[in-house]
Amino acid sequence: MQPLKVIVIGGGAAGFFAAISAATNPQASVTILEASRQPLAKVLVSGGGRCNVTHACFDPSQLVQNYPRGGKALLGAFTRFQAKDTVSWFATHGVQLKTEADGRMFPTTDSSETIVDCLMNAASSLGVELRTGTPVVSVTLRDVPPERLYQVTIKSGEILECDRLILATGSNPIGYKIARELGHTIEPTVPSLFTFNIGEEKLTKLAGISVNPVRLRLIVPGSTLEQTGPLLITHWGLSGPAVLKLSAWGARVLHSNHYQATLHINWLPELKQEEVRQKLFSVKNEWAKKPVALHRGVDLPHRLWQFILARVEITVERWAELSNKKLNQLLQEITQGQYLINGKGVFKEEFVTCGGVNLKEVNFKTMESKIVPNLYFAGEILDIDGVTGGFNFQSAWTSGYLAGVSINGR
Repeated sequence: MQPLKVIVIGGGAAGFFAAISAATNPQASVTILEASRQPLAKVLVSGGGRCNVTHACFDPSQLVQNYPRGGKALLGAFTRFQAKDTVSWFATHGVQLKTEADGRMFPTTDSSETIVDCLMNAASSLGVELRTGTPVVSVTLRDVPPERLYQVTIKSGEILECDRLILATGSNPIGYKIARELGHTIEPTVPSLFTFNIGEEKLTKLAGISVNPVRLRLIVPGSTLEQTGPLLITHWGLSGPAVLKLSAWGARVLHSNHYQATLHINWLPELKQEEVRQKLFSVKNEWAKKPVALHRGVDLPHRLWQFILARVEITVERWAELSNKKLNQLLQEITQGQYLINGKGVFKEEFVTCGGVNLKEVNFKTMESKIVPNLYFAGEILDIDGVTGGFNFQSAWTSGYLAGVSINGR
C-alpha cells in the first residue's frame, strides 16, 4: 500500500495538531510547510509567554458560548474533541496543565516553551517533516485518475504533490487566496480582540488602575452589547477582559462604524442603582464634615474616585456642602458614565481575526471541504473566533485534531 501524502500549510497550533493527528497513521507521510523561520510563533508569545492552552470549561454547550463566530458549527466538533480532551492529550505527552481562578489553563511550568517543545517532539517522533522558511505561493488540483493530486508551489519554484491538503494558515492572506481559488467563499476579515482608544487625558492618566467587576454597554448605531468583568485603564484608553470580550462580539459592527462608539461604564455593577444612592446619602449624612475627595463610601480606587468627582465638576470640599442635584449626577457618573471610543488599539498577546472560510462549506465532523475533496481546514483560517481566555487555541486543537484523524481514517 502506497503511503498517503499529506501536506499541512501553516506551522502554528492548528497545523501542528493536524499534522500530529494525521501522522498517527503509519501509512501517512506528513509534511508541514511554514513560511517563517519560527514555527509555533503565536504559541510562544501567547499568554505573556506562558501559553493559555485552553479554558476549564468542559461542557460543549457552555464552551460554544465563548465564540462570537463559529459557536454553532463547533458544538458538534466539541462533542468529539473538547477542552478535557486537550488536557488529557497534553498529560499523555508529559505536560500537566493547571487552572487559574478565572478558568484559564496554563502549563504548570508557566512557560510556553513547554507547549512548543511538546508539539515539536510529538511531531518529530511520528516522522512529521517540518520545513520552515518555506512560503507557499499557489495550490492547483491535478487530475491523475483515479486520484486527484494537489500541487503545492513554494516560493523557490519547487512543486510538491500530495493526496490530502490541510490549510492551517491562520489569518495569513495566502490561505484565503488558496481557499478562494479552490472554490471557497471567504467572509470579510476584520480585527477581533482589541482595546478601546479613549481620548480623555484625565482618564489615561489613571493608567494601571484596574476594577473588577465593571459592566460595560457598547452603543453603536443599530446595536447595543454588554459585558461584565475586569477592566484595566491604560495609557490610550481601556483594556482588560471585559473590553476584549466586548470587542470580539462587536468586531463587525465596530469596524463598520470606523471604531467610533459610545461606552457606558457601571463601576459598581454588583449594586443596584438605588443601593449606590443609599450609600452616597449615608456618607453625606454620617460624614457631613469630612472631605468628599477623601471619604468616598463606595468601593472604588481613590484616584478613580477623584477622577469621577472632577468629571461631574464637584468642587465643594465637604459632604455637607454637596447638593442633591450634584449627588444625583455623581450617582449617574458611577453607574452610567459615558465615554467616547475614537479608535481601537491592539492586544498583542492574542491577535485574532474575525472572518475567513465560510463555515457552511466545511463538514465539521471531519473538517473536510464540502466543495473540494481531500481538502481540510484547521484553525483561524475558518470564520471562527473566540473571546480571550484560551478559547481560540481550543478551536485550533479541536479542528486540527478532527482534520488529522479524518485523514488517517480513524
